Amino acid sequence: MSVYDYLYYIILPVLSISILIIFIRFLMGPRLSDRVVALDLLLTTGIGIIAVYSIHTNQPAFLDIAMILALIAFLGTVAFAYYLEKREKND
Repeated sequence: MSVYDYLYYIILPVLSISILIIFIRFLMGPRLSDRVVALDLLLTTGIGIIAVYSIHTNQPAFLDIAMILALIAFLGTVAFAYYLEKREKND
């Protein structure tokens, strides 16, 4: 079994199952912070899928897309933390 087969037959199904579980948490999350963390984890898992696909198809351009998505996810997390901090100060 080569590395490409391992990526395609083991890692991609595990990432797909984890996306389903994270999406359930996103829908059922009782608090806003649970949903935001689940959304951030969905983006991170999606970045992992893009990276595995990039390696499998030998297309390095997809890694640039994954890096841009990682930056957007980071900025979203920082913005949410800033929002929570402001909300706690107002209460």
